[in-house]
Amino acid sequence: MSTADEGRQWPDEASVDNARTTLLQLLARAGVPSDDARELIGLVEAGALALAYEELSGSDRGVPGDKGEEYGTGWLDGAADTLEELGAVAERTLLRVVGPEGPQGPAGERPRAGRMEVERARVALTPLYLSFTAVSELDPEVTEEVLAAVLATMTVRQRAGYAGRLTRFAAAHRSRLERMFAAFGPDSAITVHGRYSLLHSATSLAVLERLATVPGELREEWDAAELPPAWLDGLTTAWDAPA
Repeated sequence: MSTADEGRQWPDEASVDNARTTLLQLLARAGVPSDDARELIGLVEAGALALAYEELSGSDRGVPGDKGEEYGTGWLDGAADTLEELGAVAERTLLRVVGPEGPQGPAGERPRAGRMEVERARVALTPLYLSFTAVSELDPEVTEEVLAAVLATMTVRQRAGYAGRLTRFAAAHRSRLERMFAAFGPDSAITVHGRYSLLHSATSLAVLERLATVPGELREEWDAAELPPAWLDGLTTAWDAPA
């Protein structure tokens, strides 16, 4: 059988399942719980479908050939229906991971952030932070506590897209962030960093994004986690400092 006879040779269902199972087993050997591993794989699958949808939505879908107006109209309608179904598949795939939108706790509160949600936030923050300043020896090392408070202000679905939100925040405020870290961060001339301790942690970017978005909710979660109020005050002072 020739290559042409075999079509596109895309992975079939059995091959995809084999790759997924292989990855799950490798992650298990590395000590990653199966639920966490399935969550990550599910997000990658949903994300791949969502990115394909966005790519096709933004493309100019010209009608192939010149077969008349009626054919062209039907072709475009069919393409639109197919694209809509792709979006629906992406949504269903994501829902299997994050569940329906909205509060999910027993009393209407948002569920506590899981280990993998905290880890994903950490992975997103580190390179962003290092694009503004260097690793600091004065890092207060409360990453998990701070990120748990930050993530508690979001639904599970919002947490799934938090890396993108952080990236957009850093890009939109790059100049201001550069000035802030230069004046108050690890390489600044400040000798007593107490209230500015959070600027020595990558979590400072996450806290700033939440302060700019839902300051009241963040302060509630901050107090509930018994984190130092002075850190929030210091970060706010640094953020609001004149250029």
